[in-house]
Amino acid sequence: MTITIYHNPDCGTSRNTLAIIRQSGEEPEVIEYLKNPPSGEKLVELIAAMGMTPRQLLREKGTPYAEFGLGDPKWSDDEILDFMLAHPILINRPIVVTPLGTMLARPSEAVLDILPNPDIGPFTKEDGEVVIDASGKRVA
Repeated sequence: MTITIYHNPDCGTSRNTLAIIRQSGEEPEVIEYLKNPPSGEKLVELIAAMGMTPRQLLREKGTPYAEFGLGDPKWSDDEILDFMLAHPILINRPIVVTPLGTMLARPSEAVLDILPNPDIGPFTKEDGEVVIDASGKRVA
């Protein structure tokens, strides 16, 4: 079984998502997308698989989003894709691909919905937030 995560090790959400995947018993293919960005074709494929638009995948925080004026509706999907390809930091993360689906795993525990083995036992995020309690129930 293959699980892939488009990962940024500097992102807490991405690190937590990776930890959840590993706790499920899987060792995913980890693609550090800032070092190895997806091709234009792959990015379009991922966006389509998530049922999103390029604009919905744009990351604002910590990126040149405002500098480029990407909030302006004048930018077409193709133009937004061009910005993402030129500046991969604009691609929101983590994107996770499993046999059960593809998603932007925000919040990190959303990845449980597409993991083949979502019964991972207790899980606490890096910041101390309990996601799954000792009895194995998701905490809302």
